This record gives sequence, structure tokens and C-alpha cells, in this order.
Amino acid sequence: MGAPSPLLVHSVDLRVSKRLLWVGPAAYPLENIARVFTFVLRPRRKEAITLFCKRVALTLALAVGMTVLILLVDAVASIGRGESSGGPFIFLVWLGTVGGFVYYLLELTQVLSARSHFVLAVETSGPSTAMVTSRDPGELIQLVGRIAHAIDHPEAEFTVRVEGISASPQIYHFGDNVNMYGGSGNVGIANS
Repeated sequence: MGAPSPLLVHSVDLRVSKRLLWVGPAAYPLENIARVFTFVLRPRRKEAITLFCKRVALTLALAVGMTVLILLVDAVASIGRGESSGGPFIFLVWLGTVGGFVYYLLELTQVLSARSHFVLAVETSGPSTAMVTSRDPGELIQLVGRIAHAIDHPEAEFTVRVEGISASPQIYHFGDNVNMYGGSGNVGIANS
């Protein structure tokens, strides 16, 4: 498993034409749009630090455990011979451990160095979400209004050049945060 790719930004046309919202080559029927909103897409820094610490602790515990096991097996095997042969195995265990630490550090650095982006998100009534960004947050706020206007007015058409983004969910938070306490079978229905 390789490190997740960072946020990829590329220019795309955001266009409303004939009751379709086009974000680059993807088309979304305006009647299927459930929500259009802006928010700040932030990297998952806290989760990345937690994951890094867990990985380091687990890898270190595994390396120490394997080292102790190799030393014990080597001590039992060398009782009659008087020579030790566990050194190369211990070296390989710690070489792998250091390699793992380097990999974990690279993944952590990638998340910690990622920057936040102000984005416009379009959610459909299905699982699809499209996100675009711009250097000008005001432009995205205006686009929310233009898309909302186009939903209510079938004759509306426009084209805007924005930056499309592809974000890895391993690096960035997106979507709503919902805290649920207790219970089971929660499906989002409130009974009075």
C-alpha cells in the first residue's frame, strides 16, 4: 500500500446547460442536486499524528519482541556449540523497522504539509459529490447562488472556469461530522 496521493488541482469548466451541471467531463442533473455549499477542506492532521504514533509503537513492540525471540532461540540453540548466529537476523529486523519508520514519517509529512482549501461542493441525492476550488473564495460563494438559481430556473445557463480537485479521503476531511451517542440501528429518522 503506497502513500495516498496529495490533493490534485486542475482547471475545469463548471457549466450549467440544458438542466445539467457539468464539472469537467462529469454531468449532474440539476434535479438530482441535494445541496450546494462552500467549506474549508482541511487535512486530517490529528488522525495522521495518531496513526503515526500507533504505527511506531506497534512496529517498535514487534521489533523488540522479534529481537527477544531471536536471542532466546539463539541462546537455546548455541548451548552446546558456544557460538551465536542470531546477529544477521536481528540486523534484518531492525533494518525493516527503520524502513517502516521512514515510510510512516513520509506519510505523516505528506498530511502535515498539505494545505487547507476553500471549496465548493455539490452533493447529489445519491453518493456522488463534486468539488471545485478557486483562489477567490468570493467567486465560489457567488457560484453557490448561481447554481441554486439554475435549479429553480430551467432556462439558466452559464460557464465558469474553476479549479477541479481530487482529494484523498486519507488526507482530507470532507462531508458532515455527525456525533452519535449510544443506540443501534440509527438511520437518521427522528421520532417525536
